[in-house]
Amino acid sequence: MEINTFKKLNGEGKKIAIVQAHFNEGITNKMRDGAIKALKESGVNDKDIEVFVVPGSVEIPIVCQKVARKKKFDGIITIGTIIKGETAHFDYVAKAITDGFMRVSLDEGLPITFGVITTYNLEQAQARAKDDENNKGYEAGMALVEVLSLSV
Repeated sequence: MEINTFKKLNGEGKKIAIVQAHFNEGITNKMRDGAIKALKESGVNDKDIEVFVVPGSVEIPIVCQKVARKKKFDGIITIGTIIKGETAHFDYVAKAITDGFMRVSLDEGLPITFGVITTYNLEQAQARAKDDENNKGYEAGMALVEVLSLSV
């Protein structure tokens, strides 16, 4: 049995799109910065990173699809924050965007990492967008480089 492991993470020469919701931008901006930090640490050049800003998380999948169809990028990182309110809206939004990302990724054959956090309150969201190792945008960036580094 052969086990295919990740080689050294190397994003050199990769072109990456980030699709970011500006709703809750105090959090999503920090997550976007974390994703960019991860990409740069992995060797991706500034000129090879393009950020597309959309109103909210619901709009992310359609923009991912448009970006994927340009055939210009090697992968996409999604950045958004959904905080539960008093209604079921949270559940519908989270399911819709998750299904949307997966569909675009599989239909277009393009890796898309899930940097959209779903939390029950603002404090939980802020804890996932810190400037240290607790940044889900950073994790999404590293995850994308890992997938792109996998030789299959």
